[in-house]
Amino acid sequence: MSPFFIFSVLIGYFLVLIGISYVTSKGANNETFFLANKKSPWFLVAFGMIGASLSGITFISIPGWVGNSAKQFGYMQMVFGYLVGYFVIAYVLMPLYYKMGVTSIYTYLKSRFGNNSHKIGALYFLLSRITGASIRLLLVANVLQSFVFNELGIPFEVTVLISIALIWVYTFKGGIKTIIWTDTLQTLFMLLSLGFTFWFLSTELNLSESGGVIESIKNSKYSQIFFFEDWNSGTHFVKMFLGGIFIAIGMTGLDQDMMQKNLSCKNLKSAQTNMVSFSIVLVFINLVFLGLGALLYMYAEQKGISIPEKTDLLFPQIALKSNIGIGVGVLFLLGLIAAAYSSADSALTSLTTSVCVDFIEKEDEKVSKSTRMKIHILMSVVLFITVIILNYTLDESAIWTLIRLAGFTYGPLIGLFFFGILTKFKIKDNLVILACIVPPVLSYFIDLYSKELFNGFQFGGALIILNAVLTFIGLLTIVKKKN
Repeated sequence: MSPFFIFSVLIGYFLVLIGISYVTSKGANNETFFLANKKSPWFLVAFGMIGASLSGITFISIPGWVGNSAKQFGYMQMVFGYLVGYFVIAYVLMPLYYKMGVTSIYTYLKSRFGNNSHKIGALYFLLSRITGASIRLLLVANVLQSFVFNELGIPFEVTVLISIALIWVYTFKGGIKTIIWTDTLQTLFMLLSLGFTFWFLSTELNLSESGGVIESIKNSKYSQIFFFEDWNSGTHFVKMFLGGIFIAIGMTGLDQDMMQKNLSCKNLKSAQTNMVSFSIVLVFINLVFLGLGALLYMYAEQKGISIPEKTDLLFPQIALKSNIGIGVGVLFLLGLIAAAYSSADSALTSLTTSVCVDFIEKEDEKVSKSTRMKIHILMSVVLFITVIILNYTLDESAIWTLIRLAGFTYGPLIGLFFFGILTKFKIKDNLVILACIVPPVLSYFIDLYSKELFNGFQFGGALIILNAVLTFIGLLTIVKKKN
């Protein structure tokens, strides 16, 4: 596929998004930007959340994960944990948020512990979402750079700048209301791309004539799901499953980005229906992505295609550079862009919301529309700078990087929120910063030397549990004594 053709697809796609933004942002105000006037249909939110949850990392990195003999389909162990975590969100956290009528979920911490706890919780979210959104955007920008913009002579920094500028254009006015609708379109493109590519590869490999797709994948060397053999391994079932529960609670239930969409539903029951239906569908979609990964490796072996050093690039290499056909290439592009921007656009909106509500807005004074727009620009600049920095520092699989960073940033949030939910203790609010900052630093060194300290043991997906537990213990040390 020629770079100019790919570039034309990109431009056409963004014109559609800008058109949706124009329609959905008519008469928009702050209430529209932050909570879509609480009129979002639950089924649209649920469908759109699939794309936001999967993102470009799932679209590219999960299929690439399969080729690692120590991982294969092992990611499903974490996905099963996600399922449990989503039910905790639906029936523990959501009732709390709706009862309080919050715009930012971190205002719970203010009412429970005090102003410092509120700020620390919001700060951890900003750090988590900025790094997470940047990693997702970086992955896709690298693909576009490698296969399109390098041949057009456009520098990487310009690619990232244009991407973020386009996101700003279609989100700056309508905010979450626009995103509910654009995420729906983007999820549709992503799932169409997944389904069509899966069908095309299975046809090319003649799997219908050799026992069927499922049987062929099952009998391949890529299909192991459960890993019980080595307790020290980071992919052991117990670590991945429990880690999945905590990651779902942290990255969805305690994440302003994901919860902001749920809080835009009409009522608690609609939001819970959305969360439960979304969680069940997500299990099957992740399984299909892993199956796609197996097919990609099988196709590469059959056609003599070399596996790239960065396995995240396997899917784009086959879709855009092999003779697989223009249809797969176009659908891959649409799916990739949709997966990337359905995550990045909502991240930008939720970052703006958190800064406005958690750091600027006062109880007797709402943030102005002009201030909100300035913050939106500021968050765009922060995302741009972070992507550029990460481009020169990251060298491992994007999905594994995201899981590790989530352990350090969402772990303290889990410890803080569930200390408030599970206990009735009051804490010394002025010391909460120590209880939330020391655990990530301590767990970093524990994880770094875990093999030496614990006879070869690796935390892997359980790193987030370590951070949450250490934060919980830290909060116990600053409990106020009763008079």
